[in-house]
Amino acid sequence: MDIQPYTSTETLAVGRPWLMSMLGIETNQSITLDLAKFSENLHWTEGSRYQPERKLKSGIPLGKITASGLYAPYAAVTNEVQTLTVTGGPTGGTFTITFSGQTTAAIPYNATAAAVQTALEALSNVDPGDIVVTGNAGGPWTLTYGGQYLGENVGAVTTTEAFTGGTTPDITIATTVGGDTATATDGSQIFAGFLFAEVSFYPGHTKAAAALMVHGQIDASKLPVAFDPTDLPAGSNTHFIYGI
Repeated sequence: MDIQPYTSTETLAVGRPWLMSMLGIETNQSITLDLAKFSENLHWTEGSRYQPERKLKSGIPLGKITASGLYAPYAAVTNEVQTLTVTGGPTGGTFTITFSGQTTAAIPYNATAAAVQTALEALSNVDPGDIVVTGNAGGPWTLTYGGQYLGENVGAVTTTEAFTGGTTPDITIATTVGGDTATATDGSQIFAGFLFAEVSFYPGHTKAAAALMVHGQIDASKLPVAFDPTDLPAGSNTHFIYGI
């Protein structure tokens, strides 16, 4: 593994904002993905009634499952996932979120996931990519940690509510996935490369052909999932230059 600093403001190829240079793409390898190993929202987006194809995001780090020879998300670490659920049916008001001693500004009770994420990123201890928020307006909101909190067992956030209406409105907080170092032993814990291009597939499909990028220049901060090259296992034979 040869990782070197690289700085660039160039963005190449629609759908691949993480790709800083086309260097080395001729070494892409043809692979087959195990679609059951990929998760909605984190790895792929749902289609629509008239265009049902699901879209796997380009740039997903991959590993190879030893038993099947298929490829799945690289499992070097497990990122903490917490869920915030509004209960009691409030009709107005606000709430705040406290994370590691820092408290957000007031957030509307029916905020979008983007608004919750913006409020969190305004904290001094949260940079873009540290906490990705998904979910519907009004919740539940799912907080997936990455960035500087990649693979860490993060303490649960707390909330303070100033809701109106409803019946004893509140927010429940649950840790659905605890952050930790790699626990996978099926081969996916060994980094193989990045999914080079977006992949379309239909509901019910279990496999898909794809291109694996094993050499090139990457801006890790723009990948679709949190990725820290310092977590790569010894013996990985891929070559990348990571953006800084």
